[in-house]
Amino acid sequence: MTEALIELRGIVKRFVRPLDVAAKVANVLGAGMEEEVVHAVDHVDLAIRPGEVVGLVGESGCGKSTLGRIAAGILPPSEGRVFYRGKDVTGDKLRGGKAQLGTQMIFQDPFASLNPRKRVEDIIGEAPLVHGLVTRAEFGGYVEATLHRVGLDPTFRRRYPHQFSGGQRQRIGIARALAVKPEFLICDEAVAALDVSIQAQVLNLFMDLRRDLNLTYLFISHDLGVVEHLSDRVVIMYLGRVVESGATEELFRAPNHPYTQALLGGVPRIESRHRRFEPVTGEIPSPLHPPPGCHFHPRCSHATERCRREVPALKEVAPGRLSACHLNDG
Repeated sequence: MTEALIELRGIVKRFVRPLDVAAKVANVLGAGMEEEVVHAVDHVDLAIRPGEVVGLVGESGCGKSTLGRIAAGILPPSEGRVFYRGKDVTGDKLRGGKAQLGTQMIFQDPFASLNPRKRVEDIIGEAPLVHGLVTRAEFGGYVEATLHRVGLDPTFRRRYPHQFSGGQRQRIGIARALAVKPEFLICDEAVAALDVSIQAQVLNLFMDLRRDLNLTYLFISHDLGVVEHLSDRVVIMYLGRVVESGATEELFRAPNHPYTQALLGGVPRIESRHRRFEPVTGEIPSPLHPPPGCHFHPRCSHATERCRREVPALKEVAPGRLSACHLNDG
């Protein structure tokens, strides 16, 4: 097996909202108020090999964006370690080092993620200039070449973000990420805010860049069609935990976990046009108070008493296929 480019081991992320002064005073009077703790990511392991495209899928609030930010070094994990080419880069060790430049993130909102007060040439060229990848004399030519690579007219480099369309702004975000010559791109719903026709263009750009630059991707999305088209391997998350992973073709052909089956059951397909659509019942529980045992058991038609009290282990159910369901023990 090829050594993982990026590896997450036992990642836990909790967001804690401490009690304010009023709550502390109320507690003195016997109110019994407690800190609010959001359990965003719960003991997740993930390894991505060089050149691989991994799709990370799940409902809103399942923790996939948080996991992506931890992999990018934007957020520190509450527990667990992050490894880049076998080297521990967790926390402060990631800042300013080769691992930080090698890992870049592309965000969902192409307008909010760009500084509206900076020209495009500064948005793209500032980081490589600061890190010594280019000199001041090379600055203009480097920015123009990067813009050309993502399909933008290099003469636009003096413009501001508000002078571009949504698809063009996303290309600027991609150019900014590419400018520091990364190996690994984390795309957090990178096409969700775009029109369908523009989505296809940007997705094709991602694939062209993968081929030309030998890039590795973690593609975070709720759009199963996009993930099926792009990914070599798919990881399914539910309420902070990985419930299933496997090669894209095999997972879409024969999903193992009940949650994966429910997700894929809602994808429209020509061959299943006469099938009655049955959505997943209930709402995703709050990460403030996740249910005990298997997090999916309140919405699962196959749930047993064991599911309500025991956390299922993520284990191999077939070569290259992992699933966390007690039904696999039967």
